This record gives sequence, C-alpha cells and structure tokens, in this order.
Amino acid sequence: MDTLRFSVLKEDMAALDKLLFGSVALLVLWGIACIFSAGSGNAGRGGEYAVRQAGWSVVSVIAYVFVVGIGYRKFMDWAYPLYGLTLLLLLLTTLAAPKVKGVQSWFSLGFIRVQPSEFAKISLTLVLAKVLSRYPPFSLKPFLSALGAGVPILLLVLAQPDLGSALVYVVIIFSALFVAGTPFKYLGFILGLGTSLLPFGWFYLKDFQKMRILVFLDPMRDPLGAGYNAIQSRIAVGSGSVWGKGFLQGLQSKLRFLPEPHTDFIFSVYAEEFGFWGSFVLLFVFGIIFTRIVAAGMKTRDIQGKLLVAGVTAWIWFQMFESIGMSIGLMPITGLPLPFLSYGGSSLMSISIALGLVGSVYAGAAKRYK
Repeated sequence: MDTLRFSVLKEDMAALDKLLFGSVALLVLWGIACIFSAGSGNAGRGGEYAVRQAGWSVVSVIAYVFVVGIGYRKFMDWAYPLYGLTLLLLLLTTLAAPKVKGVQSWFSLGFIRVQPSEFAKISLTLVLAKVLSRYPPFSLKPFLSALGAGVPILLLVLAQPDLGSALVYVVIIFSALFVAGTPFKYLGFILGLGTSLLPFGWFYLKDFQKMRILVFLDPMRDPLGAGYNAIQSRIAVGSGSVWGKGFLQGLQSKLRFLPEPHTDFIFSVYAEEFGFWGSFVLLFVFGIIFTRIVAAGMKTRDIQGKLLVAGVTAWIWFQMFESIGMSIGLMPITGLPLPFLSYGGSSLMSISIALGLVGSVYAGAAKRYK
C-alpha cells in the first residue's frame, strides 16, 4: 500500500506544471532576499526575518507536496468539516485574541503566530466549489445558498475587524459565482446592493479604518500620522527611478522611514532597490503564475476543479493588486501581504496549500488527457 501511494505521488509530481512551480519558487527566493534587505539597517533584524521566512518556505513546500499527494477531490470531501473548523477558529480569535494594531487576527502557538483568516480563504474556496457544483446558481434559491455559505466567515472577519481579508473573501465569492454561471441579474444585484450600502458602511468602520480611507484620498491630511505610511511608500517607489538603487541600497527601509517594510510595504522596498524595470520583471513573473493557474482551470473538465481554480486565482490576484496598489497610492492601505514576497508564515503556507490544490487539479487533468 505504501509503495502504491508513493508511486501515485511520484506520478502526480511528474505531471505538475513545472513552469508554475519554478515561477513561484523564484518569487519566494526573491521575497527572502527583499525581507533580508528590508530588515537590515538600523533595526538589524534582516537576517532573523530572512531565516524565519526561509524556514516557512521549507514547511510550505512540504505542505504543497502533501496536498498534491492527497488530491483536491479528497479535500472536497472534507470541505464542510474544514469550513466548520475555520469558523470556530475565527470565532475564538475574535473573542480571545489580543489586539495588534487594532485588529484581533492572530493567536500565538508558542514561538509562532497563526492568522486563521489566511487559512479561511482555503476553506471558503473549497466550500463554494462544493456548493456551487452541486447546486448551480441558475435560480434564486441555489444562488442564496451559495451566498449563505460565504456570509458567516465574512462577518466573523469583519468583526475582528480585518477589512483587507474581508475584501479578499468578497472577491473569492464573486469570482466563484461568476465562473459557476450565475445570471448577470443576480451578480448585478450584488454589485448594486454593495454600492448602495457603502455610505452606510462608513459609520461601522473603526476610526483607524476611516482615517486610512481619508489619507488615501489626501495623504497630506495627516502627514505625520495616518498619512505617513502612504507618503513614505510613494517616496520609496519613486526614488527607485528606472534601474533602482541596487540590492541593500534602499534608504527608506534602512533608515526606518518606511514603516513595516518587510510585511505591508515589501513592494516599496523592492521598487526602490530594483526600479521600474525590476518591477516590470516582477509583474511579468506574476503574469506567468496567473496564466498557468488559469490553464489548470481550463484544462480540467471537473466543475469543482474549475471553481476551485477560479477562487484561488481571484484570491492571489486581488492580494497582489491591492498590495502593490497601496504601495504606489492607487489603493487604500489595508495591510494585505504581497503573495510570495511579504514576511509571514500564515500567508505563505495558506497560498502554498492553495497552489497544491491547483497543482492537483492540473496533474489530474494532465493524466486524464494523456
């Protein structure tokens, strides 16, 4: 039995999309280098951060191989229990976790911190794929059932309050509904309702969230307070010019002008040191990754696999768009990590598991095609 399982795993790994894996590995290594650079300078913790991220990278690769070996179909069988476990963890985090920068999103396990909202993206994607494949949203009742699957997890994250992760969940839900063939009148209803509720949502935002939106519109409103991050990030990106200042030569992070350079503003560090052309290459590699992920969804005939790939694509794309956008002033600051580059074990691990599911979809389709 063990020999058979090893043979199946070996076959699955051989059928994986090597271009996707290689592109992700390149970004992860790039990220470790940027984290080392971001943490250097006056703080002198670049080596510590880089070693930790390298450790999480090894664990994430193991998780990736483990998920590919199990296969996405087995995870689909576990979708409801995993979703229930996620809801429980989010509830416990919301009720008992300490506040960090006004948000209750992390709890400690000894010397490591875990962010359940990152892993909730996996369970949400799985449960939506399962529900929508079983009950296609062509009429009102199954459409509302799919929304009902996403609302509890969304409300719990909003209660933390983690607006950035909540936005990722909204994008995942909408993308899954779109790929599942939801009529445009229902999708239009969601967009219209969300737009109409935006003014009322303002009154439920915390003060720091309101200020983030205000300084997005006008950073000089509070240049030494809430607008400071946005201003310094733009300075870092702009100072990189065309070719960048060179690796380890960025001043904004080294002199600690740029807050949270190894997490929220890792792109600002990258852009200052590698410039416009380095940023272009980074976006090009991201483009390869998205192209290959979408190819996995196009290749499979299994609707669950297609919906799973759609959710993962929307998740990673939106986080990339928002993280880079907030660094250059095109989006409000939400604190979302840049996939593969930002420091953080929970984010890297959850995305690796998601890519393992995508890899399983691709490998399964490749073997059937062969």
